[in-house]
Amino acid sequence: MDKKESFKNFASNHPELITSIKNGETTWQKLYEIYDIYGEKEEVWQKYLAPQEKDSISRLIKNIDMDSIQNHINTAQKALSFISELTSKNSATDLTTKGPTTPRPINKFFGD
Repeated sequence: MDKKESFKNFASNHPELITSIKNGETTWQKLYEIYDIYGEKEEVWQKYLAPQEKDSISRLIKNIDMDSIQNHINTAQKALSFISELTSKNSATDLTTKGPTTPRPINKFFGD
């Protein structure tokens, strides 16, 4: 296998390289030159492979809109309290509309 094919395999096994290219940190030409000079097992690749995970997580956290999340939480709380009020009112009205019940005497039957 020639150098180009081995570099293609290396790049396909490390998709973090693509993100570093999309972010404008490097180009395919620069990466190929590094691969041509140092090969696969050098500390040179840590710059392109390791920090990408931390960067993507920090970008994800930065893109979260906390106000939007708070609005959704408030809406859910309002809905839950509304449902709670409805269920508590129904159970309270069921008790008041039936009135007090007196137990039937044991010795009294249907026809008595």
